[in-house]
Amino acid sequence: MNDMSASTHTAWTPGGETQARLTDVVLIDAIATVYDPEIPVNIYELGLIYAIDFNDEGSVRVEMTLTAPGCPSAQELPEQMREAIMAVAGVTRCDVSVVWDPPWDPSRMSEEARLQLNMF
Repeated sequence: MNDMSASTHTAWTPGGETQARLTDVVLIDAIATVYDPEIPVNIYELGLIYAIDFNDEGSVRVEMTLTAPGCPSAQELPEQMREAIMAVAGVTRCDVSVVWDPPWDPSRMSEEARLQLNMF
């Protein structure tokens, strides 16, 4: 993964504004707009995202999982996430892979998600 300390931004130079630059933060912000329809928590906080890789040309690759192999949202969540990432300035391509190893379990959820779902 790339540096998570900066967000996407444009820079001003004497020649004008430069192209938007991708960062983990802005990609995570986009992913966090996608919610599991059965759980009122976004998929990032649920711990469904295993990897985010991107390059300077705007190509993004995400590995994610689902809460269970029989998840009824198995088709829609990866596509919703892909659409959210494609809406980010500077993204030219997004490939989403659903992986099952390691299997998801509640320990992958953020503390905020556990509090929201009363899972201590």
